[in-house]
Amino acid sequence: MPLVVVGSVAIDHVETPHARRENLLGGSATHFSYAASFFTKVRLVGVVGADWPPEHTELLASRNIDTAGLHQIESGKTFTWTGRYHDNMNDRDTLAVELNVFGEFDPVLPEDYRRAKYVFLANGVPAVQLKVLSQVPGRRLAVADTMDLWINTARSDLEKLLADLDGLVLNDSEAKLMTGTENLVAAGQQVREMGPKFVVIKKGEHGAMFFSEHETYVLPAYPTEKVVDPTGAGDSFAGGMMGYLSEQDNFEPATLKTAMAYGTLTASFNVEGFGLERMQEITRDAIEERMERYRQMLSF
Repeated sequence: MPLVVVGSVAIDHVETPHARRENLLGGSATHFSYAASFFTKVRLVGVVGADWPPEHTELLASRNIDTAGLHQIESGKTFTWTGRYHDNMNDRDTLAVELNVFGEFDPVLPEDYRRAKYVFLANGVPAVQLKVLSQVPGRRLAVADTMDLWINTARSDLEKLLADLDGLVLNDSEAKLMTGTENLVAAGQQVREMGPKFVVIKKGEHGAMFFSEHETYVLPAYPTEKVVDPTGAGDSFAGGMMGYLSEQDNFEPATLKTAMAYGTLTASFNVEGFGLERMQEITRDAIEERMERYRQMLSF
């Protein structure tokens, strides 16, 4: 079942304690799409500028990612992000953000995209995310990501969005900020009560938590020995999760739990290389092999 994702497509410059890499293919929708493509056909909606390298589009297309919704503006430049990671590889400083064409992003979905049953709204302005939802009235499952910026500056629109969502993905600090509580269990339930049927709280190297009306559980991260670049890990988690749900064409409780596990494993590969480098080296079989070890790890 095709999966539509709307969000940022970017050029990243990344510095870690061990290396610096420039002009990496990045963006929330990009990392999400690549991860989801291991499981299902993806339809990507984003915007890039005249400086966009055509080989990036070719790479996405090679992964069964439909780029008909990737709009190129010849008079502008592609969104660019520059960041530096701390020694712990969890914390980072944003050194520069150039929104460029993404600053005026006003997505209009191609006609066949509007019939999508599975939709993911990658991190973006809540008002824009709401506009996208209005273009897919027949959706079965709509899930979104958010960030502290929108919690602080666009709370009203974000609350309207939550009322229309089936699921919300956010990190632990964002959940605490949104609810004003330090207890993640309480925060997860409070966010769910704002509208979504389920909430997933990402905790980085500590895994992820799931909240619905009848279930609360935690899945640990996969133990990854070598973290090279954490950029896009959360988006890869969401891509793996939503890709599996779309592939299975259901989101029953057992399927959701398995989907979170696949999201966890997909993200574990993403952090093992800069940008999408490691993801380009693996296949679905590699994910399945890691899933078998993950199941054994959780069995006691």
